[in-house]
Amino acid sequence: MAYHKRIKKKVVSLRKKGGTYAEIQKAVKVPISKGTLSHWCRDIKLPGWYEQKMRVLILDNLARARTYAAATNRTRRVAYMQIIRQRNAALASALYNPDIAKIALALLYITEGSSKTRGVITFGNSSPFIISLFLRLLRNCYTIDEMKFRCTIQCRADQNIGSLELFWSNITLIPLTLFYKARIDPRTIGKPSKKPDYKGVCRINYFSADILLELQEIPKIIHLGP
Repeated sequence: MAYHKRIKKKVVSLRKKGGTYAEIQKAVKVPISKGTLSHWCRDIKLPGWYEQKMRVLILDNLARARTYAAATNRTRRVAYMQIIRQRNAALASALYNPDIAKIALALLYITEGSSKTRGVITFGNSSPFIISLFLRLLRNCYTIDEMKFRCTIQCRADQNIGSLELFWSNITLIPLTLFYKARIDPRTIGKPSKKPDYKGVCRINYFSADILLELQEIPKIIHLGP
């Protein structure tokens, strides 16, 4: 394809000023292949700062590519998680079966609950989701005396105890009057918290030796089989 001399002259001028081929293509507003541009500009000495400019452009392009890839991966993950939810949606209604719910509760307790206490269920976690799930299952599986609950917050020295107790009271539906005195980790004194969303550990106590023994025995029964 023949190009007007004016176009070639402009290309050469822009290249001497340190323009990239992409910038030149955009500036001349004429479809010229990079091979043609390279041929026209083969003898041009580029400015001393051009190499640094290219490094910056390459890093910028890599950053944009990573951002795009991350966004693409997030979109794919959202779609994938939706498929998983749809595939397992029926499991939610399975918990209306008290035997299945009790199995779920016992397995949750054996992994996160304390096995060293006697006569009292002790369950602690920093996740509001895990705490809420445990209490929901416990309340659904058994006839619960709400006054037998006790709650203790284990936190860092620089955290607001009142705010944490109110937060966990809302999660657990256990009134503040049933909260024990919060326990502060002495190792954190003088050390600022690095995770602003951290709400400490919520430890739940429920006084019932009968329920405790049942939760401890159910996993053994499942393991041994009928």
